[in-house]
Amino acid sequence: MPSPVTIKICGLSTRETMAVALEAGAGMVGLVFFPKSPRHVSYDQASELAAMARGRAEIVALTVDADDTLLGEIVAKVAPDWLQLHGSESPERVREIAEKFGCRVIKAIGVRAAADIAKATAYEPVCDMILFDSKPPKDADVPGGSGLSFDWHLMEDLDLAKPFMLSGGLDAGNVAEALSITRARAVDVSSGVERERGVKDPALIRAFVAAVNGGIPC
Repeated sequence: MPSPVTIKICGLSTRETMAVALEAGAGMVGLVFFPKSPRHVSYDQASELAAMARGRAEIVALTVDADDTLLGEIVAKVAPDWLQLHGSESPERVREIAEKFGCRVIKAIGVRAAADIAKATAYEPVCDMILFDSKPPKDADVPGGSGLSFDWHLMEDLDLAKPFMLSGGLDAGNVAEALSITRARAVDVSSGVERERGVKDPALIRAFVAAVNGGIPC
């Protein structure tokens, strides 16, 4: 029976962990196209992993302030269902990307304070989903996957017309609480299912999905 909460496992980079994510019941799988990230994949890797997932889960290509050339190559070579924009893209740029590449678009918003949550209203008209992630430390070289969470109570009065996804510091031990507070119907995990930075752990993937579903990992 499908989970009432959509589960996205992001930053997958091996056949083994992709297979585990799909078998565990992830509804979305994320491939990272950002060389500074330890989860970055090549086009060949991404094409192979996307072929495994196609028809079983929705494929998300994560980029950071990507130009049209990069986005065009990703769309042509990987054919993702979604483009996840995890940089400082303006609402105008998000609209441009959605219109030009014909993919559904997730816009990530970094959160540290209530004012950050409020930024979502500017993006609602131009994207298909908002992702709320924790703001990275000021010295971080990547905008996500830090393993840090934000104050989920900031989202208690959230009223959005578009679907939203919760990310940032989630793991099997805290995701149930996060869902209870935020009422999110979609969650995104990366570092919370890794045994070391950039290396996914099959057991942690299974445990996370089980925790979201309120079950016990096999």
